[in-house]
Amino acid sequence: MNGEIISVGSELLLGQIVNTNAKYISQQLATIGVNTFFQTVVGDNADRLKKAIEIAETRSNLIIFTGGLGPTKDDLTKETVAAHIGVKLIYNEVALQSIQEFFKKRNIAMTDNNRKQALVFENGEVLPNDTGMAPGMVITINGITYMLLPGPPSELEPMFSNYGLNAILNRLEVVDKIESRVLRFFGIGESSLEHKLEDLIDRQTNPTIAPLASDGEVTLRLTAKHANDYERKQLLDRVELEILNRVGENFYGYDETTIVKKMGNLIEEKNMTISVAESLTGGLFQEELTSISGVSKWFKGGIVSYLPEIKINVLGVKKETVEKYGVVSEECAREMAENVRKLMNTDIGISFTGVAGPSSLEGKEPGTVYIGVSFKNEPPTARLVILPGNRETVRVRSVKTGAWLIYKKLRDIQNK
Repeated sequence: MNGEIISVGSELLLGQIVNTNAKYISQQLATIGVNTFFQTVVGDNADRLKKAIEIAETRSNLIIFTGGLGPTKDDLTKETVAAHIGVKLIYNEVALQSIQEFFKKRNIAMTDNNRKQALVFENGEVLPNDTGMAPGMVITINGITYMLLPGPPSELEPMFSNYGLNAILNRLEVVDKIESRVLRFFGIGESSLEHKLEDLIDRQTNPTIAPLASDGEVTLRLTAKHANDYERKQLLDRVELEILNRVGENFYGYDETTIVKKMGNLIEEKNMTISVAESLTGGLFQEELTSISGVSKWFKGGIVSYLPEIKINVLGVKKETVEKYGVVSEECAREMAENVRKLMNTDIGISFTGVAGPSSLEGKEPGTVYIGVSFKNEPPTARLVILPGNRETVRVRSVKTGAWLIYKKLRDIQNK
C-alpha cells in the first residue's frame, strides 16, 4: 500500500502553524509498512483540493486527509471528497448526540452549523472522536482508500492510533513493518562519509541508507522493511556492521543521543569529573551539560571568562601569555583548561576561546577556535579548529567539537 497525506488548511500555507500531523501519520504508517511517498498541503479551497485528490489518485491507493471537518464554511474537506468520489454524506447519530451533549453540559446554545460535524460517508467506516466533536471516516472506492481525520493534533493522534491504524491494517494483504535506526558520526564530513560508503549507498535496496548533515555532524538513517521482527533487525545489523567496519572511528551513538550526552556517559562510567572555562561559547557548553539528568555526579562547575582581565584575574592565565600570544591562541586555551581543572579540583578541564564573528579579533578570522583539554597527570593540549557558519553555528559546533575531543580520548583509553 502506498500512502499519501493531504493536509487541508490555509493556516498551514501561511506558516501560522506547523504541520505536525503529517509527520505523526508518516511515522505511524512506517510501523505497519505503508510507504509514504508524497505529502501535499492545500488551502481551504474546494477546486484546489479536488485537483490535489485527482493527482493523488494516480499514484497512491491510500489517501489520508487532515483538517477541514469542523463546523465553519471553510471546513470543506468531507464535502469535496464525497462529491468527488460520488458518496452521500449522512448524519451519524452517535456523533450528533455527542456534539449536542457537549453544548448542553456547558450550558451553551448549539448553533445549527455544528450539526455539520456529524456528517459522515454513507456506507463508510466511522472513526470515533474521543477527544473532540467531528468523527473521522474511511471508505474504499475502486481500490483506493480515503481516510478523513480532524486537524487538531489532540484529536487526530488518538483517533488515528486507536481506530485509524486498524482500519488500514484490515485493508492490507501483507504487513511488512518498517524500522529505522539512526547512526551518528562526528569528525567526518558528509561528502567524505558518503565517499567511503558509496558502493553501499549505490546498491541499497533493503535496508536503505540515507545520509544527513547538520551542525558539524553527520547521521545515517538505515531503514529496513520485513514482516518478521527478527529478520528486520538482522537486516539492520548486517548493514550497520559493514558501515562501522569502514567509518567506525567516527561513530558515537544511535538515534536521538548527542555527543555531549555520550561524553557525559563516559565521564560518569569512569567516575571522573569535569570543569569548564568558556570564552566565545559564553556558557553554552555548560548549558548543554546541565540539561543532562544526573550531571551533578560528574560536572563540578565552570567559568565564563569573556574579557582578558577575567582570564587573568579569575582563571589565572598568565598576563605574559595574553600579551605575547593573545586570548585567541593555543597557549591561552591550554592555560584556561589546566587552570580551571586545578581551581575546581576535577579530573578533566576543557576551555573554549576564539572568534565567533561577525568581526575578526586579534587578526584571526571568524570561525577560528581553540579548544583546550587538560587531564590530571597529563600535559594540557589545545586544538585549533576552523569552523564555518554564522556566529551561532560556530558556537554550537565548538561545543560539539569539544565534547567529541573528550569523548574520543576517553573511548580510546577504554579500548586499550
